[in-house]
Parts: sequence; structure tokens; C-alpha cells
Amino acid sequence: MLLVEDIRSAPAPRMGNDEDRTDGRGDPAASVITKVKPKTKRPNLYRVLILNDDYTPMEFVVHVLEKFFQKDVEAATEIMLHVHHHGIGECGVFTYEIAETKVTQVMDFARKHQHPLQCVMEKK
Repeated sequence: MLLVEDIRSAPAPRMGNDEDRTDGRGDPAASVITKVKPKTKRPNLYRVLILNDDYTPMEFVVHVLEKFFQKDVEAATEIMLHVHHHGIGECGVFTYEIAETKVTQVMDFARKHQHPLQCVMEKK
């Protein structure tokens, strides 16, 4: 039969490898748990550009800007005229994957409609 005095004088049960966690004096080492906030980096941005050519109709360029870049008629016309007068115009700024997708969509659409329209992307 165990007496209350026997239980009090018995050493406390140890969990796992408590002997391994000492600070050299036989005392369990204090652990500090710190929350580390990950430092996220903003993704690189890329400009999607349309290049001028002498064969693609202006209306088709406006249609492309409306369809793939969600520009209204006025904004699309302004960009198209900039391309016409300066040889190049910016359609938008996107992350790499989105810019790449937009360029591919525009190029495929232009080829499908037999226009030599060129669309490229460059790092901003």
C-alpha cells in the first residue's frame, strides 16, 4: 500500500528526453519560441507592348486591346494611335505569367485572323 508521504518523496516522472535538455547546470534549458515573419518579395512586373506594322488594320488593334486588355473604346483608340505614330505602345503591366499569356493570346488571335501584328513583353 502506498502512503501519501511516499508519493510526495518520489521523483517527478520525466517526459521524453528531459536529460538532453539542460543548460550545463542540470536545469532544463529555457526555450524561446519566436515567430518569424517571412519576407515576401514583390514579383517582377512586365510591360506588354504592341508593335506597329503597315498591314494590320487599326480597327483590329482596337479590338485586340478591348478583348485582351479590357480597355474601353477611347483608351484602346488612344493606345492604337500611339502605336501608329510612335511604332510601339504599352497595353498593360503584369506579372510574368500573365504577361506571357496575354502575348500568346494576342499573337494567336492575330495569326488566326491573318494579321502580322506583333506583341512582346519586356521587364519593367
